[in-house]
Amino acid sequence: MPTYTAPTRDTRFVVNEMLDLASYGNLPGFENASADMIDTVINEAGKFCAEVLHPLNQVGDHEGCTRHADGSVTTPTGFKQAFQQYRESGWGTIAQPEEFGGQAMPHVLGFVVEEFMATSNQAFAMYPGLTTGAVSAILAKGSPEQQQKYLPKMISGEWLGTMNLTEPQCGTDLGMIRTKAEPQGDGSYAITGTKIFISAGEHDLTDNIIHLVLAKTPGAPDSTKGISLFIVPKVLVDDEGTLGERNAVQCGSIEEKMGIHGNATCVMNYDGAKGWMVGEENKGLAAMFIMMNAARLGVGIQGLAQAEVAYQNAVAYALDRRQGRALTGPTEPAAQADPIFVHPDVRRMLMDAKAFTEGMRALALWGALQVDLTHKAQTEEDRAAADMIISLLTPVIKGYGTDKGYDIATNMQQVFGGHGYVTEWGMEQFVRDSRIAMIYEGTNGVQAMDLCGRKLAQNGGAAIQLFFKTVDDEIAAAMADDTLKPVATALDKALGEQKAATMWFMQHAIQNPNDLGAGAHHYMHIMGIVTLGLMWLRMARIALAKLAEGTDDKAFYEAKVTTARYYADRFLPDAGALRRKLETGSETMMALQADDFATAA
Repeated sequence: MPTYTAPTRDTRFVVNEMLDLASYGNLPGFENASADMIDTVINEAGKFCAEVLHPLNQVGDHEGCTRHADGSVTTPTGFKQAFQQYRESGWGTIAQPEEFGGQAMPHVLGFVVEEFMATSNQAFAMYPGLTTGAVSAILAKGSPEQQQKYLPKMISGEWLGTMNLTEPQCGTDLGMIRTKAEPQGDGSYAITGTKIFISAGEHDLTDNIIHLVLAKTPGAPDSTKGISLFIVPKVLVDDEGTLGERNAVQCGSIEEKMGIHGNATCVMNYDGAKGWMVGEENKGLAAMFIMMNAARLGVGIQGLAQAEVAYQNAVAYALDRRQGRALTGPTEPAAQADPIFVHPDVRRMLMDAKAFTEGMRALALWGALQVDLTHKAQTEEDRAAADMIISLLTPVIKGYGTDKGYDIATNMQQVFGGHGYVTEWGMEQFVRDSRIAMIYEGTNGVQAMDLCGRKLAQNGGAAIQLFFKTVDDEIAAAMADDTLKPVATALDKALGEQKAATMWFMQHAIQNPNDLGAGAHHYMHIMGIVTLGLMWLRMARIALAKLAEGTDDKAFYEAKVTTARYYADRFLPDAGALRRKLETGSETMMALQADDFATAA
């Protein structure tokens, strides 16, 4: 039976020491996050997720969801009761505006809760997870009436929300959607069409589900410029907020999936369902990106989450399982064999996991701070800088974070040997559940193209230049410290590889766009490696300062410094190999004809 303990100590280190959240207390919302409140949120969220949600993880995987003849869906045993506890505890309200019933604390703490939930039970976490994106879209684009009608109950968890984008014939290319929105005389629209892969599209956790649906009005352009966004509630809501009759939307089926069985991934059929437009006609794409960007950050956290829980279980197994002897001689001569923890190849996998999970946690929470500062920093210059950084990093957090998260989950399964392939140990579920994060909310190839095709060039490259300066400044400051210098030197070299790759794109992509497409995945990974390197440089600096001043937690800080050195030795050199791959361009990649891929009889 797999186990999970929320990494509260490491989280407190990132939030309190690396981010120094208390230093932002003069900004709106941050005053609600006192030191005591921060520790309470981290500790209590960790306890809830470990004690309530994690025991249901295998239950949800084994049982899945059940669709009934009337289109209703029953979630796995225990999910409904756990959601009631989640709602009553207010976990979904932490970073939401007070005006609609939220606690208005920083997104950083909201991300902490998201990580713990996704790690303990990803399928469960997905039910309230997309509500955050839906709330963000309604806050940004909805009318005051729509906000008052829907947001208080969505934020409280009394109702949940979804995103309805994908259709059988289109995923990434949303200009191909066929769902229609016919205007009615009362200001509403009749929504007709089919959406697929809708996470939490139907369930028994709440009395209502607020679907946000992309559709096209009559005469709209047959492209992304013709998309509008609509609120389509499962149950109609009157002006007083009272539930009325059932809307004409139904779950047609539940997808049979590789993983996340505990979440109802639905085919949703709209048959003239009543909907109300959010924002302007044909401007739904902008509202969609508000939802998508929020969701992409959440999916990046899922990559971290599955790596974390797999890592925890692999460490426990490696300390217990005995096979062979250490290469340097028996470590426990009285026993028949040594724990596999002593073998360098097992240590390689465990150290890779430790370096990634702790670095990725720091990156995700630093990204959350940028979300906060985008709206709440004191100066327009600071707000613009934070917005540039998080816009640039969003595809990296999602794409690199989930690529590596899956790799780590697979390697942690490898630590178990044959037992990792057996269901009872739980490792194969972590691998299956982690795989979807590389696919949904925009495949990682789409993330790479978003980064390289859009984000690098935006505003004349201002964002990437700001990123380069941020890393350069940190490196320069660290070079004076003899202990930090090796880490800073390795990061400087990796950053040089990223700068060279950026310049190569500038020189070649205009002449041959395929060169950009062929190298985008490699570039995204180079930037992920560099960004985690920045996090490790910061964490090592803080850890060394703590050790110098004296601390009762010496082992924790010493491990931080050692892991930073490991990251510099084992991760940062990969940037050079990836740059060399990128610079081969697209010639051989695109040279073969379609028939050349066919298998000869």
